[in-house]
Amino acid sequence: MLDLKNELNPEQYKAASTINGPILIIAGAGSGKTRVITFRIAHMLEMGIPQSQILALTFTNKAAREMEERVKDLTQKKLQALTVSTFHAFGVKVLRQDIDKLGWRENFSIYDETDRNALIKETGRELKFSPDVMDIYKIGALFSDIKTGRKDWDSSNDMYKQLYEGYQEGLKLFNAVDFDDLITLPIKLFKERPDILAQYRDRYRYIMVDEFQDTSHQQYELMRLLADKNIAVVGDDDQSIYSWRGADYQNIINFEKDFPNVTEIRLEQNYRSTGTILAAANGVISHNTNRKDKSLWSGNGNGKPIEIFMPVNESDEADFIIESIQGIAMEEKRPYSDFGILMRANTQSRAIEEALLEANIPYTMSGGTSFFQRKEIKDIISYLRVIANHDDDVNLLRIINTPRRGIGRTTIEKMNEVAKNMNVSLWQAINAIITASEEECPVSDKAKADFESFISIIESYKSMLSGKGLAKKVHEMVDNINYFDYLITENPKSDKAARYKYHNIESLINSMELWENNPDNEDASLYTYLNRITLLSRDDMDEEESKGTVNLMTIHASKGLEFPVVFIAGAEEGIIPHLRAIEDGGDAAVEEERRLFYVAVTRARNRLLISSCQRRRRMQATIECTPSRFLDEIPSNLVQYHEPAKEVDTNTARDILSEMKKKFASMN
Repeated sequence: MLDLKNELNPEQYKAASTINGPILIIAGAGSGKTRVITFRIAHMLEMGIPQSQILALTFTNKAAREMEERVKDLTQKKLQALTVSTFHAFGVKVLRQDIDKLGWRENFSIYDETDRNALIKETGRELKFSPDVMDIYKIGALFSDIKTGRKDWDSSNDMYKQLYEGYQEGLKLFNAVDFDDLITLPIKLFKERPDILAQYRDRYRYIMVDEFQDTSHQQYELMRLLADKNIAVVGDDDQSIYSWRGADYQNIINFEKDFPNVTEIRLEQNYRSTGTILAAANGVISHNTNRKDKSLWSGNGNGKPIEIFMPVNESDEADFIIESIQGIAMEEKRPYSDFGILMRANTQSRAIEEALLEANIPYTMSGGTSFFQRKEIKDIISYLRVIANHDDDVNLLRIINTPRRGIGRTTIEKMNEVAKNMNVSLWQAINAIITASEEECPVSDKAKADFESFISIIESYKSMLSGKGLAKKVHEMVDNINYFDYLITENPKSDKAARYKYHNIESLINSMELWENNPDNEDASLYTYLNRITLLSRDDMDEEESKGTVNLMTIHASKGLEFPVVFIAGAEEGIIPHLRAIEDGGDAAVEEERRLFYVAVTRARNRLLISSCQRRRRMQATIECTPSRFLDEIPSNLVQYHEPAKEVDTNTARDILSEMKKKFASMN
């Protein structure tokens, strides 16, 4: 039996034990919201609610995994019918079941940003768009905004309307969806097919949404369609920092309108930080006007003051951070994993990374593209997947014209048609086209020859399946398909970029060689290799890599994390708040920057050190910097201005050296 009353504080108890009706739980930073959600789910199961009727939605795979594991620990049950999922993974689940009702085939492919950009580029090339107007990043962001309803077509962007339509047609042609589709297509399905929506509403009687302040309009709409009356949302408007990707903390207000008679519960006791850190966070965030009023408090004691350092420049700042880490690690016997260095932008990392490397301090930089998500790596892996399984339509579509071999959209449409009419895979459809008589062949002689060439390449590497000399054969294949020439044509302005991408492929082949020559590896076949890299989860890799290392990351990436010691680097006007927010965004943008700073402050458990440079290099110039306005908003009684570490005198140095020698002697 769960003992909720003894396990939770009074507000947490109310949140976990109130099951029926709409509930809004305002959970301040570090207030134990994951604990509340897991106890709530465990309590519902104990009350006899079938696990299959519960749907819990959150934002990261890591959060979903943690939530599920904690519920299993509490209940000591396997819970195979419980659905704890990210919004996007839930969208995939819906589409796997019913995407055929929207005109896609069941085994659709999900395009990430790399794939999306490649399709936009290819569509632009087919439509004869000038390279001058093909800013792929900008166009990708526009298409996402159009698709999710954040923007409409108008005179400023309608030159890209034809490109957007071509892109959409391309997705369907390649039986693919992009990341935005994982939310927009289930909404379309539910609106067009009320019978299917009714099935989902009947199944999921109890819905919970974590990090509710981060929901976009589309995610909110999906939730609203699914929810009947038993819906609990957990969030904190003070931590809404994702407006740039569509999040809208106003959804908290929409929720109160759309679900009358809401029970509101506030969790304000913080279990993470010292009283001083919380008082600083409260002092800063109270300057925002459009928010639910709350005041976090802690039972952890006041702790150390917040330390602010004003280094001369970014190099001096990096030295200060490294010296402080070394000093605190030694003084307080802390492992490197206790330290988090937070930045507003990735561009700040260079000086800090160089200083960490120079000091031989291991660190993990969060974010960036996973090696296996790079386009050039995905292309080569797709070849290997088709060699291993000719009927893998998803990967076959990826490589059929990569590098370009003259198989354009019209030919692919005809190939799709043959596959559909014969009810066979695309590989079988290509073989049917090749063997068809001249009168019955649906494609030109040239296209037929191109298909034959493609089939021949795949068939010629069947020997990879045996597993002998796999790396060598992959290298030979990369040369045979002229992939380097393709990289040169794809990167006409930068020979260096093409060489960098080719170097990535060589790294892949080298790692493959190490793997197949490992004496512990009993089966070095292509199948085993592909299974191995499929199971390499990015989250797991990150967790493994970050053990025992300093954590360097943007503030956005730090959301949901906590560290005993936190450094906030670059607390200057123009960095935080960001120059863009000051110049273009008005009050709302500055308020979001303040929420971002609040998130950074509340990541710290015991110590918080903030640096604000006097000067900083920007582009080719050195500029004078002004401390961030947010530093003035921290109550002055909580702050200690930090002097640079003084040089140690000779006698003290000798004492320290003597102590270290004794320590090492005792270890040996």
